[in-house]
Amino acid sequence: MARRGTTERVAVRLPEESAPDHWLRTIRLSGFTLLMLGLLVLAVVVLAPNLRIFIEQRQQISQLEQAVAEADQSVQQLTGNVARWSDPAYIEAQARERLFYVYPGDVSYIVVGDPSAPTTSDGLPISDQIQTTQVDWVRSLLSSIYTAGLTDAPPSELVTPGVEGAQ
Repeated sequence: MARRGTTERVAVRLPEESAPDHWLRTIRLSGFTLLMLGLLVLAVVVLAPNLRIFIEQRQQISQLEQAVAEADQSVQQLTGNVARWSDPAYIEAQARERLFYVYPGDVSYIVVGDPSAPTTSDGLPISDQIQTTQVDWVRSLLSSIYTAGLTDAPPSELVTPGVEGAQ
């Protein structure tokens, strides 16, 4: 028997694969693997909203616990104040310090120019002179009523009569 054509085999060298390429070629996906991946995705989709709600509720609980702790601290402080105000010696000391009360026959001295002297809420010292205002409030009130009722101008264009520097 004669051979039909002689074929020679030539060895061909393939380029080397990198590690990630080799790893990807060796993955075999079976039906079970696809089913498990599908179940995993479904579990994430179903549980994600509940997990978000759980985390929000935990944050809210921690904020409420902090508010309760602050309220407890405030209650303890107020309880201490009540206990102090139950003591007659403390009440007497506060009346002498805050209201400048003295017993009959005692002499009280107030030092003028003392930085601890009483001041107004603005931080300015209390004046011993009577102060008057320069604005006629009745005229301003009536003018405001008439102006509001008889004008079509926007409020930014209205001028208050009798008040300097008004716009």
